Amino acid sequence: MNLTLPARPPFSLPSVVRSHGWVQMAPYTADETSGGFDYIDHLPTGKVVRYRVRPDPGGVSVVLDGVLTPAEQDEVKARLAWMLGLDQDFSEFYALAEQEPKLQGAAARAQGRILRSPTLFEDVVKTILTTNTLWAATLRMDRNLVTQFGAPLLGYLTQYAFPTPDRLAGTDEATLRTQTRLGYRAPYVLELAQKVADGSLELEVLKDSGLGTVELRKRLLAIKGIGDYAAANLLMLLGHYDYLPVDSWALKVVSYEWHAGQPVGRKEVEAAFEKWGAFKGLAYWLWDWSYLQNM
Repeated sequence: MNLTLPARPPFSLPSVVRSHGWVQMAPYTADETSGGFDYIDHLPTGKVVRYRVRPDPGGVSVVLDGVLTPAEQDEVKARLAWMLGLDQDFSEFYALAEQEPKLQGAAARAQGRILRSPTLFEDVVKTILTTNTLWAATLRMDRNLVTQFGAPLLGYLTQYAFPTPDRLAGTDEATLRTQTRLGYRAPYVLELAQKVADGSLELEVLKDSGLGTVELRKRLLAIKGIGDYAAANLLMLLGHYDYLPVDSWALKVVSYEWHAGQPVGRKEVEAAFEKWGAFKGLAYWLWDWSYLQNM
């Protein structure tokens, strides 16, 4: 089954895919040739389907394995529109960015969209896996979660979807610690899955809640395992750029960009991007740090 989905211009699928490291995490698989990706999804109906997403003039083309009902097709379209931010409008940010040499060309490159998962649950879990560890360990933990608890793609017993909250809620902390090797994150992931599964935490409504950034951040911080850095990253995935994801990298690059390599703290990072207001997180994310990559 083939689908074609339009996007608000300017749009570049490779720019979305390269926006951060999510495409390296299962059940994503990058397609280096086209700049697209494959993704294995577990639909609410229980069906597991693979999306083959590739660039198409004005949007993306999608090849789906198997046959879907009309309702499932509508669900897939909605999920992909969310994952790729097909309707997002960055015109206001682009107008500001063209006045800053470090951001010029953002519109021409169609930057701004940040690759997301179909569910906020998956994004929160993956964000928890990025905290206080190396990227290689994050990839390992994610891969373990998917292969141990994800539903397999029919006919491909080595390819799995991301586990559902119900599936993870049925395991225990010891298993997540020792077999999945999540370490201290195990109780956070388990509690999150249990609360989403039993309905006491409604995560998905936050995607289109209409809440202001402050209230949205408050709700994210109420999730165990989510601190300031993780909340800022999740806010950007939700289209709110008011907060900066301050970590060791942010401290390093701001130090070299504006403070001659002298040590800085959160205050200096915040001050560097304060003028960007509601777009400061996006300005930081897209800033040209290329000369610092090998430092």
